[in-house]
Amino acid sequence: METIRSIQAFNQILAENDAVLTYFSTENCSVCKVLKPKIIEMIGESFPKMKMIFIESDHLPELAAQNKVFAAPTILVFFAGRETIRKSRTFGLDELRSEIQRPYSILFG
Repeated sequence: METIRSIQAFNQILAENDAVLTYFSTENCSVCKVLKPKIIEMIGESFPKMKMIFIESDHLPELAAQNKVFAAPTILVFFAGRETIRKSRTFGLDELRSEIQRPYSILFG
């Protein structure tokens, strides 16, 4: 999972990749620290063509605001540059996996 340090880097990744999972977190989010490795494992196993990026909302508040992210953790999934899935605070990995499956299958066949 690549850490994003600027809005320009974020926009470039969205432009260059068909499927992107963004993981917004904060330094003090204990749930985020536990969930992040599970998300990395799930995406790596089930959706290997999906790019994963990590954004610390504390360090890039303008990027969080631009994407209307006001809670941690928040996961945004983009397909073809468009936000398709948004999960915030409490959600299950199985729920996230099942929501990603259909658009991912259509895109990557």
